[in-house]
Amino acid sequence: MSEIDFTLKKEQSSTLIPMLILTSLFFILGFVTWLNGPLIPFFKLACELTESQSYFVTFSFYIAYFVMGVPSSWVIGKVGYKSSISLGLQIIALGAFMFYPAAESRTFLLFLIALFVMGTGLAILQTASNPYVVVIGPRENAAARISVLGIANKLAGFMAPLLLTELVLSNIGYYSADKIAVMTSFQRERALDYLALQLQTPYVYMAGIMFVLAIFIKFSSLPEINLDNDGHVEHLSIIKQIKNALRRPQLVLGVITLMLYLAAEVLAGDSIGGFGKQLRVYGDEGNFYLKLTSFTMSAMVVGYILGITLIPKYLSQVTALKGSGILGIILVLAIVIISPKLMIQLPGIPNLPIVILLVALLGLANALCWPAIWPMALEDLGGYTKIGSAILIMGIIGGAIFPLLYGLITETINTSNIAVGTQDISRSGNQLAYLMLLPSYIMILFYAVKGHKYRKW
Repeated sequence: MSEIDFTLKKEQSSTLIPMLILTSLFFILGFVTWLNGPLIPFFKLACELTESQSYFVTFSFYIAYFVMGVPSSWVIGKVGYKSSISLGLQIIALGAFMFYPAAESRTFLLFLIALFVMGTGLAILQTASNPYVVVIGPRENAAARISVLGIANKLAGFMAPLLLTELVLSNIGYYSADKIAVMTSFQRERALDYLALQLQTPYVYMAGIMFVLAIFIKFSSLPEINLDNDGHVEHLSIIKQIKNALRRPQLVLGVITLMLYLAAEVLAGDSIGGFGKQLRVYGDEGNFYLKLTSFTMSAMVVGYILGITLIPKYLSQVTALKGSGILGIILVLAIVIISPKLMIQLPGIPNLPIVILLVALLGLANALCWPAIWPMALEDLGGYTKIGSAILIMGIIGGAIFPLLYGLITETINTSNIAVGTQDISRSGNQLAYLMLLPSYIMILFYAVKGHKYRKW
């Protein structure tokens, strides 16, 4: 860790204050990110979209990470890590406020632009904040520190769908496709307009909270960090920095692994609601499927708690990543094989197909991937850590592309089933499409076993 140079006094470089600030920050960010799950079926209804069109929600949000990955590194170089975090929050606030005019006009394109702006803010914030967690303490404990932030992030992810459903979308059960179909054109437009307007208040409040948090971060005691203490990287052009960074196999393979892992994480959290709706998991109020993202987040919280408890005292982050890959492979195969007609009754919730719980358990397989991949990929990068972090952020494009492919595959298979008269709930496109995650977990396992060790091509 000798290459790390904190610019503030020694007592300010303690991990406690930065971790408290970052934990609070990641809680709020988790709340923003994991609202996308219930928004997918919501926009499908309110904006009258097809299955594949609805997944442009995740595409617009996560594609911003790819577009803004390298520019984020440039921003950090200009204003520093701490100011970049504040700037990222301000951009998120702008995107959240844009939900107001989008809901007023019920225009899906405006919603997508707002989501892209929010994703842009998150890209800058993630690029700036993740290196903090890796460098503010011993590298071998980095996965445990990231797990602490992950618990905050996923606890927020657990709460977000529940709060959005209860406070904003509680009456969505009254706007089922069957009820909309029998309305007149005028009645349908008024009903859907009213439904869309329910998003205005929570997102305006969210914008205000983000702006206040941005001001707090700007004037907080969060230390500035310098990962290039001899300045030999800073004078290079961005293109040269990227070329030099891409000569490190652990980084390139880490980006590929992160991309495939994000595909698995986003699909497990954001597709489970649509899958639940397809399997008619309605509950008494007709909207229970909107809450299913919370099941996936709960499994991830359990995984993060295990990470904090076991890493590094009982389990190395490499071993944890191996276990994640193996568990993911087993779960994907089980999801595709098990009949959706097999049900389980859990206390306090509607009768659930077992396959839904298996999708939620992907959250357990995914939990320790992000905390383990980041320190492995950034190891030995020195002054190239900043650009390496930006390139890793670009790997989040997996969360943009794969859900869109999932929607297309689902729509194609379901349409084909209807055409041949087999549109029952057995082996729907929603279920079979999860097979696309098998390469993700195979790559995760490879990176844990061998990929992260490479230092030369």
